[in-house]
Amino acid sequence: MKNNNPCVLFLSHGGGPLPLLGDEGHAEMVKTLKNLASKIDKPSAIIVISAHWEEDLTTITSGSNPSLIYDYYGFPEESYLIEYPCPGEPVLAGQIGELFNKSGIKNRLDKHRGFDHGLFVPLKIMYPDADIPCIQLSLLKNLNPADHIKIGSTLSRIKYDNLMIIGSGFSFHNMRAFFEPETIDSKAMNEKFEKWLIDTCSNQDIAESERVKRIENWENAPHARYCHPREEHLLPLHVCYGVHQTHCSEYFELRILNKKSSFYLW
Repeated sequence: MKNNNPCVLFLSHGGGPLPLLGDEGHAEMVKTLKNLASKIDKPSAIIVISAHWEEDLTTITSGSNPSLIYDYYGFPEESYLIEYPCPGEPVLAGQIGELFNKSGIKNRLDKHRGFDHGLFVPLKIMYPDADIPCIQLSLLKNLNPADHIKIGSTLSRIKYDNLMIIGSGFSFHNMRAFFEPETIDSKAMNEKFEKWLIDTCSNQDIAESERVKRIENWENAPHARYCHPREEHLLPLHVCYGVHQTHCSEYFELRILNKKSSFYLW
């Protein structure tokens, strides 16, 4: 019997390859991902929406054996020797494209594009055997929240047993702030936005219409543009929310690169 109720996870994927290099600022992240992998049934396939891929229309990797894209700069040589030889899933990619067509979402399949670090870094931690077929899905360059919620809603109709959908972004993504000394004010701004985000995603007393309004209008949240000068690392969360369109079943608070961050599981 097909399970049409995919497990959905939004994760904060940290800074480039640093989680794989033993960086102390990612210790909590690595521990959280390993714990999650141990408590979730191992998926039959994984769809990853990465903050590091934007296209004019929704694009789906459809290659059988995608290569890796080392889309980071200035790291040690070992960062560019990382391997994660998981297979693709061309049949599932085609199914996704067909569903998008039926929903009026313009899309294309890309059999040549590889997997960027938004996929291979967290999955190498969670599933190091690289034996689960994966597909990567792009964000839209328009960065429109409602469009990304619709993408998630459409993904909810995939008929595939034991599917996992991962939004790989970062609940805090102000690059300048990562490299500046933390102040009382900067810490407060980070924490107030995280408090809002956790409440928005987890509060069971919020009417769903209000939750959608909050998520679509995330810029109105406390210190939203400090935490996300550009929203590409938050939008994978919109896709994740769109799949089930309800409060998350569990959330995880942690510090990554000395910033309060969060994960959400449906």
